[in-house]
This record gives sequence, C-alpha cells and structure tokens, in this order.
Amino acid sequence: MLDQGKIDAARVTTVAPAEHFIDGRSVPSANGARRDVSSPIDGAVFASIADGGAGDVSAATAAARRAYDSGSWRNQPLAARKRVLLRIAEILEERALDLAVLGVRENGTEIGVAFYAEPHGAAQSFRYYGEAIDKLFGEVAPTASDKLGLIHRVPVGVVGAIVPWNFPLMIAAWKVAPALAAGNSVVVKPSETASLLVLKLAEIAAEAGLPDGVLNVVTGDGAVTGEALALDMDVDVLAFTGSGGVGRRLLEYAGRSNLKRVYLELGGKSANIVFDDPVDLAAAAMGAARAIFTNSGQVCIAGSRLLVHRAILGEFQDALVAATRSFTVGDPLILSHQIGAIHSAGQLAKVEAAVAEARAAGAECLTGGERLGDSGYYFAPTILIGGDGNSRHVREEIFGPVLSVIPFDSDEEAVGIANDSPYGLAAGVWTANLSRAHRMVAALDAGAVHVNCYGGLEFAMPIGGMKQSGNGYDRGLQALDKFVNLKSAWFAL
Repeated sequence: MLDQGKIDAARVTTVAPAEHFIDGRSVPSANGARRDVSSPIDGAVFASIADGGAGDVSAATAAARRAYDSGSWRNQPLAARKRVLLRIAEILEERALDLAVLGVRENGTEIGVAFYAEPHGAAQSFRYYGEAIDKLFGEVAPTASDKLGLIHRVPVGVVGAIVPWNFPLMIAAWKVAPALAAGNSVVVKPSETASLLVLKLAEIAAEAGLPDGVLNVVTGDGAVTGEALALDMDVDVLAFTGSGGVGRRLLEYAGRSNLKRVYLELGGKSANIVFDDPVDLAAAAMGAARAIFTNSGQVCIAGSRLLVHRAILGEFQDALVAATRSFTVGDPLILSHQIGAIHSAGQLAKVEAAVAEARAAGAECLTGGERLGDSGYYFAPTILIGGDGNSRHVREEIFGPVLSVIPFDSDEEAVGIANDSPYGLAAGVWTANLSRAHRMVAALDAGAVHVNCYGGLEFAMPIGGMKQSGNGYDRGLQALDKFVNLKSAWFAL
C-alpha cells in the first residue's frame, strides 16, 4: 500500500544518477557535455546528466563486445546467470518506492501507476527470464539412423536498445532482461528526457553481480547517440520502441552499417469497440476512459479511438463523460490525483495543436480540451466526436489525453473502421456475446485484442504489432527469439 508521507519523503531524498554507465562504472561524457533534467510536475530543473556523443557510444559498444568475447557472462552456468537476474529483480522491488518517485519526477506518470508499472514491472521481467533460461532446450532434428542433427540456440552478441520516455524502466527491462538471459551484452540508449531510471538499472545490475561491460547505458540526444548506436558495427541486434519516423531511420542505418536485425515497436491508434450489448455499460465507460487517460494518454496501446454502437451512443456518452470528469488531474506524486502530467512542454504543445486542429475540422468537444494550470504540464482529459474522419485526431497517434468517439451501426462497419488504420498494435471489444467476441478477435488487425477489459495482459503473453506498429515481440518466451541465433550441428555417426 502506497503511503503519501513516504512518497513526500522520497521526493526530497532520492538522488538522481548523473553520468553514463560504461564498462561497470559511471563515467562523464568524453567532451564533458551535460544536459539539465526538468520535471513535468512544475517545469523546474532538478538534476543533470551526461550529454553523450558518438565517442561515448563507441566506448560503450566496445566494452560490450569485450565482455561478450571474454565469455564473462555468456559462458557462466545457467544457474549463475539466473541468480544474478533474480537478484536484480529483488533489488528493484526493495527500492521500488524511491525508483518510482524518481521516475515520476522525470516523466510525470501518476505514482499509483508508476509504482507498479516501472520498478515492479521491471522486476517481473528479470524474474520471468531468470526463471526461464534453464528451462529452454535446443532441438533434435529427425534424421536417418546414421546422422544426428542438433539445433542450438546461441546468443547474438551485442544488443542495442533504444527506449522511450513514457515507461522507461519497464520497457528497458522488456528488452534488457531477455537479452541478458540469452547471454548477450547490451547497450541501452534511453530517451534524453527520461534517462534516470535506466541509469539506476545499470547500477543495480552491477550491484547484483553482472560482470563489467555486460550492461551499458549512454545518455544523450537521439539524433546523436541513437544514430551512433544504430550505425555501430559492433551492434548485432537493435531493439527499439518509439515513433514510426525514427523506426524507419533505424532500418536505414542498419542497411548502411552491418545489416543488424532491427526490431521495432512503433505505437498505434488502437480501436476500442463498444457494442450495444456490453456486460455492464458503466463499467465499459470507465474501462474506456482508463484505456485512454491512464498516464495522460501517453501509452503505446492507449485506446484512443472509441467506436460506440449508435443504438447506445447517447447513454454511453453520458456515462463516459461522467467517468472522465471523476478523474482528478494534478501533481502525479499526490495519491488522490488519478491523472498526472504531460511529459514535456513540447509534448503538451503537440496535444494542444491536435485538439485545436480537430475543433477547426468540426469536432465537438464533449469535455476537456484545455491546458490546466500555469505550473507544470497538464491537460484536461478530452473527448472529441464528429468532424472530419480523416483528421489527425482520428488517424494519427497524438500520445496525449485525447479520445475520438466514432459511431457505428453494424459489426462489419466496426471492423472496417477499426482496421482502416496503418497501425495494428491493440484493440478492445466490449460485448456480452461470446460468439461476437471471438469473431472480433479473429477479424481485428491488432497484436493484442482485449475483451471486456483493456490492458493488464499477463506477462507470459507477448506484445507486438501488425502493419506499421512494428515487428518482433516484447514479453513472453517469444521475446527471447529476438536475441538468439539458431545454429545447426550435423553429425555423421
């Protein structure tokens, strides 16, 4: 149970890391450059970190390559690797409150969500893959009696990971934990605006016994350090979560360098569909509101397109607006606030522009639609309906607390609207009809389809997208496939 007094104390006492983490120690940028860390809670600067360059990335990938080639990690017995990964999970849980508060100060997620998603979510990753590694086997191929075919799973080498600012620790763990479990070395480039918890993770991993150079973190601008990591010839696999535009550049950089494999999770414009037979209309309305307004809409799978059957549109709108207005927006470190801050001044400006553009295109604002307060970056949860169906608020990912409501009249029309998108990350279906639910799961172009809920998939279930939402999977045993190569051994007996 979270305690407000302990949260307030951690806000004051938690110390932010300040340097890159390379080859087992904290080091400044080679050129001494630094950047300020400001908080979306009040806009004030509260820390500074190293502002890296290409040279810092090269130092990190060289350290990772040395560690991999030395076998200090990949050649350890699986039981020894398992102990380290499980110890990382334990430390994350032991320090969960301090880590969560530090992360909230940097990215603005409400503490009730951040506490479980960030340190505890990251711990879940390390525990899951730590427990998995000694339970995965190679294969024996069917052969003639005088031959033997073995299929080995071997680490790829050096993994590069570029992670976003919305859930930096959790998403970093989704990539780092399976990569380490498979025996690789890793270099992480966190978002320049949310680096602190990823630096903390590297420190914790070293404390838990991970050998020097196996996990490295370089902070800095994405256009500099991210590009350098993607072009580095020592990186064998690159895993990325972020925007489609950056994902396309990373594919280009792979082609310009060593043809490294690139796995991309690129967000979405997920459809949440409410039919005229929901199990509980009020519960569906609250679920739809939480599906978009959690973390101020700054969630990759956010249900930002709400499709409502026309037969219940008026009644459902009323319930949806009531649910939305029940949320309190404000300082995300206050437990009574259900919605926190927009991550940055730049992101807030994008949200404001998108809502203004929607209104200009004829959309009606049912609630919200404006910035809140003069200190920090807050925006009222906003519900839009009508206007041009090709407008940005309907077609593009805003990554803010903005919900577009779209009426429909039939199952076929709902599927058509939902699939009329370049994205295919997630979807939701609210219905009491089991047959309809199964038909929707089959028909919707989405990597995850939620039925009578939204979010909260068990960790064993992979998360990945279709179409322009990316390729490859985070979480589940399937995530390990990104970080291994298959090696066939053929014996004549």
